[in-house]
Amino acid sequence: MTIHTVSSGLDTIWVVLTAAMILLMEGGFALLEAGFVRHKNNVNIIMKVFADITIGTLCYYLIGFGLMYGNDFLGLIGTDGFMLANHPSHLNLHISLDTFWLFQAAFVIAVISIVSGAVAERINFRAYLLFVVLMTALIYPIAGHWVWGSGWLGKLGMEDFAGSAVIHTLGGFSALAAAIFIGPRKGKLTPEGTSTVALPSNLPLASVGAFLLWFGWFGFNAGSTLSATDGRIGHIAIVTMLSAAAGGATTLIYTLFRYHRSDAPSVINGSLAGLVGITAGCAFVSDQVAILIGAVSGLLMMFATNWLEARRIDDPVGAFPVHAVSGIWGTIAVGLFAKDGGLFTGGGWHLLIIQILGLAILSLWGFALTWLGLKVIQLWIPVRATEEEEEVGLDISYHGMIAAYREHDFINHEDRYIKYQEDDIESN
Repeated sequence: MTIHTVSSGLDTIWVVLTAAMILLMEGGFALLEAGFVRHKNNVNIIMKVFADITIGTLCYYLIGFGLMYGNDFLGLIGTDGFMLANHPSHLNLHISLDTFWLFQAAFVIAVISIVSGAVAERINFRAYLLFVVLMTALIYPIAGHWVWGSGWLGKLGMEDFAGSAVIHTLGGFSALAAAIFIGPRKGKLTPEGTSTVALPSNLPLASVGAFLLWFGWFGFNAGSTLSATDGRIGHIAIVTMLSAAAGGATTLIYTLFRYHRSDAPSVINGSLAGLVGITAGCAFVSDQVAILIGAVSGLLMMFATNWLEARRIDDPVGAFPVHAVSGIWGTIAVGLFAKDGGLFTGGGWHLLIIQILGLAILSLWGFALTWLGLKVIQLWIPVRATEEEEEVGLDISYHGMIAAYREHDFINHEDRYIKYQEDDIESN
């Protein structure tokens, strides 16, 4: 057995395990979003996450991976590697193509889950399924090719180690477009047109979801080394921890002094904002800079949340403030503080300018393609649930479930949907 064989085996184990950690983040998304929305929509949240991980995986295997990592055409798109039929020559992997694909598939599922939360409680489930196909087969893979798949932004020198821009900014602007397109939830705006605060249904559930996301983020960032022997793994892990802690601590202190109470949803999202912010630069910045990135991410998340409320844009879980705004800051921070090439570390303006250019392109792509995609979907299927469906809840409307939590009983299989509907009528 050669050293190369041992190293390759260790790398494979590392990448598979970190891919599994990222996939576990889907449980985090499910619990976080379910905790932030009303009980009558909890099952719908879960089913959307299952759609992300099932339909999204298949679409990425069939189409998305080839567009993202296939051999480059004019810096714009990949042209082969569909269904892993061949090995794109430019990848130069020291792990198997199957292993690399698994890790990348975990990423694409995370992108669509960002959008899921922004349209919670009012999107037509069938329309959402079509959007999952669009995001995982086209929108994200093409943008990912520009940065990570030997496309034009990568060739210009854009740095995004684990996805503050490619995953979170893109996903966050897609979420913003979807939230604006579909409109606010019924009851979110008063008759006078002012925005109200929707109280979370289960904060302990949401907090467990956040902790699962936090755990999975170590796989998200450290796993992006694609090597178990990469000496940066420990540093990547500690800056990930420090940034998340700084984001949560900043929002805890801010809300304590600003509102005279420490607001739990804000602290949860502040920690997640810190995680998003450090994702681009986790391999490039110091411990102290990571704390700064996390703290600023938390504050920016709070300001962006208030900005959405002031403009009557309904984002039930804070997808845009957490992912897009923090992702933008984290990507810019690389241009400012990267040990190699940062403006404040002697590298000049080049990297910062490229980072800003890449952010502008990815933000516009995510927003515009989402808006256009929903417009096309609307031609066949209403994108928004009907008023009646929204009123009784999407659980009963789309999944035949009166509630996510109920006492156990036995009924005939063919009668179960009728029984759920009868229970819903009686309860209302």
